[in-house]
Amino acid sequence: MTMQGETEMAAKHLSSDRSAQRTDRSVQWEAVIGLEIHAQLATRSKIFSGASTAYGAEPNTQACAVDLGLPGVLPVLNEGAVRMAVKFGLAIGAEVARRSVFARKNYFYPDLPKGYQISQYELPIVRGGRVTIQLDGGGEKEIGVTRAHLEEDAGKSLHEDFHAMSGIDLNRAGTPLLEIVSEPDLRSPQEAVAYAKKIHTLVRYLEICDGNMQEGSFRVDANVSVRPAGSHAFGTRTEIKNLNSFRFLERALAHEIERQIEVLESGGAVVQETRLYDPDRNETRPMRTKEEANDYRYFPDPDLLPLVLEEAYIEAVRAELPELPDARRARFVSDYGLPAYDAGVLTASRELADYYEAVVAAVGGEPKLCANWVMVELGGALNRAGVEITASPVGPEALAGLLRRILDGTVSGRAAKEVFEAMWAGEGDADAIIEARGLRQISDAGAIEKLIDEVLAAHPQQLAQYRAGKDKLFGFFVGQVMKASGGKANPKQVNELLRRKLDAGG
Repeated sequence: MTMQGETEMAAKHLSSDRSAQRTDRSVQWEAVIGLEIHAQLATRSKIFSGASTAYGAEPNTQACAVDLGLPGVLPVLNEGAVRMAVKFGLAIGAEVARRSVFARKNYFYPDLPKGYQISQYELPIVRGGRVTIQLDGGGEKEIGVTRAHLEEDAGKSLHEDFHAMSGIDLNRAGTPLLEIVSEPDLRSPQEAVAYAKKIHTLVRYLEICDGNMQEGSFRVDANVSVRPAGSHAFGTRTEIKNLNSFRFLERALAHEIERQIEVLESGGAVVQETRLYDPDRNETRPMRTKEEANDYRYFPDPDLLPLVLEEAYIEAVRAELPELPDARRARFVSDYGLPAYDAGVLTASRELADYYEAVVAAVGGEPKLCANWVMVELGGALNRAGVEITASPVGPEALAGLLRRILDGTVSGRAAKEVFEAMWAGEGDADAIIEARGLRQISDAGAIEKLIDEVLAAHPQQLAQYRAGKDKLFGFFVGQVMKASGGKANPKQVNELLRRKLDAGG
């Protein structure tokens, strides 16, 4: 064996050993994960002031005196933020508090000019609730929600454009957030991602958050600890802050779980602390010692009265709720006869589900065909172009027009894909493209029979072999007929007429 071969073999053994070690650890240890999700509420103004929440403005142009906590100013609660929080609580089957209280959470940080954050502590607006997630291996799991409370966001520290200094942008200060805190019911990075995606889908269905993770509208903090398998006691937890993608959430948790297990197996102790995830190095590193609630010296904000909600208000909000993702997925299965997987994909966003239902309505049925085209052809085009369904150049009525031509035999499925690409490129509707490109399918029985006769006459040896029992040659004859037609012959008719002629022996 060469030196290179020995090195490669050793590397394979090492990789195998590490894989076996991880598998062994997964049996010996159990992860305990809880998520804190910060969803920026889709109000036009901030939670306690009239300043704009629009994204992308020049730094420090959307922070007013209230956001800065200047002397003499008073906060005024944004009713729109309250309504959105109530919507979320009702959607997860939680208790919406008839009385909740805002508190001051005191800490010093440069992007928090008041020296405190207005949040909710002992009496949040939403308590309890449950969310069902789909597991990778099939099946479902219920995840408890401890609470969801209203609070204001802090500003943002900027480091990239300053040499040995940091800049502060206070545009985000005072932006309304709903902090959604889960129970520590999650047991793997995959479950954590499934839960985060479910909350992401839900807040977008409710239209209370745009879910834009790149802009910081949907951020995740993850609390994670490990304990020996079978133990019911919690281990010491760490918190990973500001994960802004589902991929980073999964990778950060996987790394932190492995790190904590290594610490414990080497005889060390996990330190309760806040950590940051570095995606370039795929590692977490310490940020600061984890604070406890008493470190923040919470007390009720003297400038804000308790928030009291009447039953009539809550019921009015309940009447505004849309059909929620779980209910819509179940209806797609029962009403359209779709597989559970298809229904799950199509209801992953409210906009996609609306698009699909518009296609089915315009076609007048054929829900499975519509599902295939929306998921595969349209979905693939959207991914390649990097655009959302709302920006699709092919609308539901246009796609339905193409599907009707497949159903009435005007075009084959193969030609339809060419038509769709042309529609995506803006070349017109399906009918115009079919005519311009000469893609109309040959469905005339007489014309197809003539092509079949010509193919059989041109291949007497294969014909004799087929009639002698070599059935596999049927595919050969189909291919030759389709080739002779330039791919335009109706495949179903070709199969039926060819079979009839071959079996008849003439």
